[in-house]
Amino acid sequence: MDNLLKYIQSLTNFSDKSWELLQPALIKFEFRKNELLLKEGQVCNSLFYIEKGYCKSYYETEGVVKNTGFFFENEIATNIKSFGSGQKSEYNIVACEQLTTVIFDKEKLFEIAQQANEVEILGRNCIRLFATKQEEFSNLFKLYSSKERLEYLENNYPEVLQRIPLSQLASFLGVARETLSRIRKRRTQI
Repeated sequence: MDNLLKYIQSLTNFSDKSWELLQPALIKFEFRKNELLLKEGQVCNSLFYIEKGYCKSYYETEGVVKNTGFFFENEIATNIKSFGSGQKSEYNIVACEQLTTVIFDKEKLFEIAQQANEVEILGRNCIRLFATKQEEFSNLFKLYSSKERLEYLENNYPEVLQRIPLSQLASFLGVARETLSRIRKRRTQI
């Protein structure tokens, strides 16, 4: 869990005492490829710190999978709305390859946060960081064309393009796979 501690310390000042207090809320867990971390209709009671591998959030409508987010090493995956409100999740989170996570249990995390201010601040910072990234990707669809969205990912999130299959990337960008192939081909000819 050394990577998690480094991640936490990158977000906030975190003492050894707070790290010790946090331990009962943490569970290291491995997910197999295609195994669900969160299923649509369930309440999300966890923050998933990605130690190794990546996962995605998606929903399915009329048999078509719509990818809404990808989460890589040293990131938190969750359904922020469900986690915060206790409402059922409107989407799934699934492991896209063998996935090693550290799961923050919500109930235990909240109990510990009442005892340790640093843990409470950590929780807020994790949620703030997650919400900021979610808003950033939401703005991609409001402000940019599909070509500009691809360029944005190339410049700001190159790991997405290196690790995600073309069909999943096309779904995330909101275009058909063939359209994405044409955009990429045109860009390489310039």
